[in-house]
Amino acid sequence: MGMRHTLSYTRHMSAIHTTRVDRLDRLERLLPREVSSLESCPDGARLLGILGDAYGAQNDKARRRALQRDLDELVKEGRIEAVNPGGKPLRYRRLTDDVNEDPPVLQYALQQVRDLIAEYVPLRQLDRFWQRVLTEVEGPVLDRTRLRIVPDTLRLQPVELHPKVLSAVIDALAQGRALDITYRNAEDLCAPARIHPQALLQRGPIPYLFALKNDEDAPVRLYALHRMVRAEAASDTPARAAAGFDLDQAIARGQADFGQGELIDLELRVRGYLATVLAACPLEPGQWFEDEPEGSTFDLRVSARVPSTGQLLRWLLGAGDNLEVVSPPDLRHVVAVQVGKMAAIYADSTGEREED
Repeated sequence: MGMRHTLSYTRHMSAIHTTRVDRLDRLERLLPREVSSLESCPDGARLLGILGDAYGAQNDKARRRALQRDLDELVKEGRIEAVNPGGKPLRYRRLTDDVNEDPPVLQYALQQVRDLIAEYVPLRQLDRFWQRVLTEVEGPVLDRTRLRIVPDTLRLQPVELHPKVLSAVIDALAQGRALDITYRNAEDLCAPARIHPQALLQRGPIPYLFALKNDEDAPVRLYALHRMVRAEAASDTPARAAAGFDLDQAIARGQADFGQGELIDLELRVRGYLATVLAACPLEPGQWFEDEPEGSTFDLRVSARVPSTGQLLRWLLGAGDNLEVVSPPDLRHVVAVQVGKMAAIYADSTGEREED
């Protein structure tokens, strides 16, 4: 009896050990390797919401303690780290690129995908989900031969870049160095500058660099890489960090569209395909809409608080007669003026127009 009891206990402890090892591996794979902002790193509450099934039917307090023990173990082993030491709540990222995979590889990879779905789909962050599936999921799930992401607008050909410029920009960002450049502005004038890189952005066909200029502490400027005639990382000068700069926030504010993106209360009337699209894909999380009254030439009235940017104006104009801007009045006026100019170009129904 004693021997049987010992064997049973050994098997039980072995099963517990295996379960925890699997859980640690799963937890490690869930964390991002590359971090664009603090918010992109999950905290304990977010991790528990994704991995709750891995911690059994214990009460919430016990599950939180078990998760924290796992996180502490991974930190101790050098596999993850807290990106905000001393912060509340602590947020984590993965340190290693070579996550060990035990067979069967496919099941581990599929579990990683399910964890990413649990993290990003409820937040409607499909762009981040697909990016991590393509770059971080280990195993034969989806690669670039079975997953492709295409824009829903006409895609222009990328600009022509100087290869040495792109290499120098990436080197400076990776090593945290200032960058000495010669920059050609819109008037085709060239001037030297020492800039302090903060982040790269690919906007449409053109890559841009967020950077501080010379000794300025603000603003963070946007530099088009194809306008850099020369670029060289300054090996003797660390790059200055811009106070409070966050890439995600800069994009959300509309700074990537050459403006600060002042928030406006947008009200639209829409019809046709656009009514279907906006009902399924809101302009922003707080979007509100209602049916238009009987007899209206439109289907829906849509309201949303959005940044006022060039990107928004281009989208409004691109919708054609499927959309009417109701408010704000100044934006309605801008759209009306632009539409009037477009109509004037096509005023001659023969397709010919008088020379200016």
